[in-house]
Amino acid sequence: MTISISRFTGLVYRAHHPMWSYDPLSGNGAQKHGGRFNPPGCAALYLSLDPTTAWMEAQQGFPFKPQPMTLVAYEIDCAKIADLNDEQQLANMGSSSQELGCSWEDLATQQREPPTWRLAERLRTFEIAGILVRSFAPGCTAKNQNLVLRQWSASAPNAVRVVDDFGRLSKTTESWDGQ
Repeated sequence: MTISISRFTGLVYRAHHPMWSYDPLSGNGAQKHGGRFNPPGCAALYLSLDPTTAWMEAQQGFPFKPQPMTLVAYEIDCAKIADLNDEQQLANMGSSSQELGCSWEDLATQQREPPTWRLAERLRTFEIAGILVRSFAPGCTAKNQNLVLRQWSASAPNAVRVVDDFGRLSKTTESWDGQ
């Protein structure tokens, strides 16, 4: 299988539940609950290429009553990113855009492995750090793009830095009084 990879550099965004903004690099929520491109037990950092997409991703469960979110920006310089917007590349990996848009949560609830988890595992064997892929959040189109990282750190080759130049993000959960 041939996979075309590239380097991704730029600014990306994520809308966090305010309580978790003290640890914006953890990936623990995705690790605990799973996501479209990671089964439970595998950490992942889901990011969006623009603030609107980040908001749409975070509000999926609240379409009629938006909830408070903390928007965080990240500077990215990551090697080994696979572009899953390329249909030929997807075909080379034994997948398709239709599979990417699967109802992964329904499949997981039925104890069936989503095809996106199988694809993510194939990419992991090639040491792919992350993927560039469209958002499947309600209201999003192919123009709404996400960057999903499986490998990241503070330094090369997969550097991710939170933009918080003025130290405004919470440092602890103490302000939540155990909520």
